[in-house]
Amino acid sequence: MVPSRTLMLCIALAAAVACTREPPAPKPPGAAERAARAAFERDQAAWRAQRREELLAPDGWTSLVGLHWIEPGAHYIGRDRDNGIRLDVGPGQFGMIDLRPPRIRFVPDRDARLQLDGKPLRGATMLRADDAPEGPSRIGFDAGKGVATVIRRGQRYALRVRHADAPARTGFTRLEYWPGGPDWAVDARFVPHRPARALPIVNIVGTVEPTPNPGAVVFRRDGREYRLEALEADGGLFLIFADRTSGHGSYGPGRYLDAPAPDARGHVRLDFNRAYNPPCAFTSFATCPLPPPENRLDLAIRAGERAYDGPH
Repeated sequence: MVPSRTLMLCIALAAAVACTREPPAPKPPGAAERAARAAFERDQAAWRAQRREELLAPDGWTSLVGLHWIEPGAHYIGRDRDNGIRLDVGPGQFGMIDLRPPRIRFVPDRDARLQLDGKPLRGATMLRADDAPEGPSRIGFDAGKGVATVIRRGQRYALRVRHADAPARTGFTRLEYWPGGPDWAVDARFVPHRPARALPIVNIVGTVEPTPNPGAVVFRRDGREYRLEALEADGGLFLIFADRTSGHGSYGPGRYLDAPAPDARGHVRLDFNRAYNPPCAFTSFATCPLPPPENRLDLAIRAGERAYDGPH
C-alpha cells in the first residue's frame, strides 16, 4: 500500500506536469478551407486590379484638371489670361460658351483644333450636359489627350476638364486596403420603401440632389443590427456610408459600395472588402455625393480601401 504522503506527492506532480503542458496547436486548415481562401484572394486581387485600371484610365477620375462653374450668358474659354473661364491646359483660345439654361451653345475658336464626340468640330454647336440620356457632349483637344464636358448639379452648370497628363494621374501612387476578409462579405435583407421615395443627397459642393431611394439594406455584425439606405443604380444598389474608420484610416467624408439587386426573397450580399473611395479622395475637381445622416454607422468597417495619401 502506497503511503498517503507519497500518494499526495504523486498527485501534485501530475497536476504540475498537466498545468505546464502546452495547449494543442491549432488544427491546420483543411483542403476545402484553403481552396476557399485562395478563391477569395484571387477574386479580391482581380477586383482591385480592375479598380486601379479604371481610376488610371486616360479619362478616369485621376485625369481631372479643372471644374469651372458657368454663369448664364456668354463666356470665352481658354488658357490665356483674357478669358472669362481660364483653363490650366488646352489652347490659349478655346472658344465661347453661351449658357441659356437648359440650352448650351459653343462656338470654337477658329484656330483651335477641337473634336466633338470624336469628329472634327468646324463651327457652332449645341452641347449636351451630363444629365442627357445619351451623356454629355465631349469636346476633345490636345490630340485627344484632353476632354471637356458640361455637367449639371441641381440648377448649376460647370465645365469639367480632363487631361491624360493630369498630375493626379501621372503621380498616382497606390491604393491601400484594410485587412478585411471573407467575414466582411455579409448577408443582408432588403427592406423596400412602399412607395419608393427620393432621398435628399448633399454633394461635396453643397448641392442637394433628390435621389431615388428604393429601400434599405439591413445586416448584422457582432450581434448588432445595422441599416443602410440604398440608392438606385443601374442593375443594382448604390450605398454611400461613413463608419468609425472614416477619418481614422479611411477617407474622412465616407466611402461607396456597389451591391447587386436583391433576389426574389429580398436577399442581397454586401461585400465590404469592395468598399471604395469616392473620386474626391483623388481630385479636388469632382462633385461627390456624401453619406446621408441615416448611413453613418456606429461600426468600424476595417475592410475595403483606406484613405489615399498620394497627389490630388
